[in-house]
Amino acid sequence: MITISIDIISCANKKKPTEVKKMSIEEVLKKHTPELMSIPGVVGTAQGKKNGKDCVLVLVVKKTPEITKNIPSSLEGFPVVIQETGEIRSLDTP
Repeated sequence: MITISIDIISCANKKKPTEVKKMSIEEVLKKHTPELMSIPGVVGTAQGKKNGKDCVLVLVVKKTPEITKNIPSSLEGFPVVIQETGEIRSLDTP
C-alpha cells in the first residue's frame, strides 16, 4: 500500500502583499532631477501644482516635439508639466 501525504496551505498563513509607500514630491525630484537635467534643452526642475495637486515641473529652453518626446508624462505617480522658460542664467552680483 502506498500512502500519499498532501499538505494544504491555509489562506490565513499567506503573507499579505507589501504595501508600497508613495514617494513625496521632494523625493521624486531628488531621484529624477539628474536624469531630467541630462536631456538637452532642460534647464531645471521644480515642484509645481496642476489642478491643485503637486506635479513635477520640467523647465526647458524651448518646448519642442523632440524634447516633449523625451520627457515622461508622469513620474512616480506625479504628473509632469513642461514649462518653457528660455535660457536661465545666474545674475552677476556686484
